[in-house]
Amino acid sequence: MKKEIVEQFIKQFGEEGTFQVYFAPGRVNLIGEHTDYNGGHVFPCALTIGTYAVARRRNDRKLRFYSMNFEALGIIESSIDQLVYKPEDDWTNYPKGVLWAMTEKGYRIDYGMDVLYYGTIPNASGLSSSASLEVLTGFILKDLFQLDVSLIELALIGQYAENKFVGVNCGIMDQFAVAMGKKNHAIFLDTADLSYEYAPLELGDAKIVIMNTNKKRGLGDSKYNERRSQCEAALAELQKVLPIKALGELSEEDFLIYKSKISDPIHRKRAKHAVFENQRTIKAVKALKNNDITLFGQLMNASHVSLKYDYEVTGIELDTLVEAALQQEGVIGARMTGAGFGGCAVSIVKGEYVDSFIEEVGKVYKEMIGYEASFYVVEVGDGPSIL
Repeated sequence: MKKEIVEQFIKQFGEEGTFQVYFAPGRVNLIGEHTDYNGGHVFPCALTIGTYAVARRRNDRKLRFYSMNFEALGIIESSIDQLVYKPEDDWTNYPKGVLWAMTEKGYRIDYGMDVLYYGTIPNASGLSSSASLEVLTGFILKDLFQLDVSLIELALIGQYAENKFVGVNCGIMDQFAVAMGKKNHAIFLDTADLSYEYAPLELGDAKIVIMNTNKKRGLGDSKYNERRSQCEAALAELQKVLPIKALGELSEEDFLIYKSKISDPIHRKRAKHAVFENQRTIKAVKALKNNDITLFGQLMNASHVSLKYDYEVTGIELDTLVEAALQQEGVIGARMTGAGFGGCAVSIVKGEYVDSFIEEVGKVYKEMIGYEASFYVVEVGDGPSIL
């Protein structure tokens, strides 16, 4: 991989000057969906698939970006004096946004750079290709310009860029999971205060199988921001009677006592998901620590049901995958992962059944939906690195 991307970098940008090769992972969230902007807990892990880059500093203020995933777009040029969102700059608005966010936060970047990117995360899959790209760009800037910036700060900068520059009102989970990944561990993160612990992912012989609907979606034009505002509206009504800052502070019992204070029935459903999903996540991590993988799977299944009926972010493609998955032998649990509206589902499958699982679920999906799903048996990896 390293050899191929270096050769392509030299082909696009020439071989003068010193360049470096970098990597940042994608992520999958095992449980805790749409809780991160509601002050709840999430449980993601970094993957060994992700985004590679080759980068070097320039002596002027020019920025030149090239992606091997979007070769037809060629080199897209910009400048550190023109860090504004432009639709015609396409995918490069993500790295540009990180540069903008770094300068907004007071980091000095006086020179431009040439960067080639290559992602092994399927685009629009919900495995955080955008967060991977953002954290990777921040990591490159940290290295090239010798910036004193922590990995957690890089995650926050990536989120800030996506919120304020790209215009997607995402929570912190994706960038945090990418920046702070640890091999063979998931991250139990409290998004209210960014306290976290690493939990060993001891699944025995079971494997994490990601199922991609191959339905294209974009977070910015999905109903993601709408769901967020519905939760904010529910919270505002609850705050009239409860001293809370976020829905994640409520127990299931609290919610059932006070839910009548939320006047809009749709907002009530959204808040119910946020509260119950947070509690499911806490229970799931406890189950994993007790080596109760069966309970962990049951909580994954319950998460999907809530995302389907209370949060309404699944859709026929994800529901078909999850329902087909749950019919297969050797399946411990399955649920949609990511924002929803397409993208991926995640399942935990006993090792000996993985091949038949993929074959059977793939068959059902093609019959029902009319095109194929993709499957990835993934490994849990580390955060960003210099290769």
